[in-house]
Amino acid sequence: MYITTSELRENLATYIAKSSQEDIFITKNGKVVSKLSNPYESRIKVAESLIGVIPDDISYDEVMEERLSKL
Repeated sequence: MYITTSELRENLATYIAKSSQEDIFITKNGKVVSKLSNPYESRIKVAESLIGVIPDDISYDEVMEERLSKL
């Protein structure tokens, strides 16, 4: 979502609440000058991307051993 600095100033609470759901780009004179976003979003996306990556038949220790052997 893109909004102007004046829109942000007039409805700050609304846009802060919306920023937990989507990124909000703030524009001034038609150029993006800032972005409101959820600080935990990247962690959530990383966690969701890992679901199903490690097979059920392997233990945590085996995963760590395999990763360390690749270093």
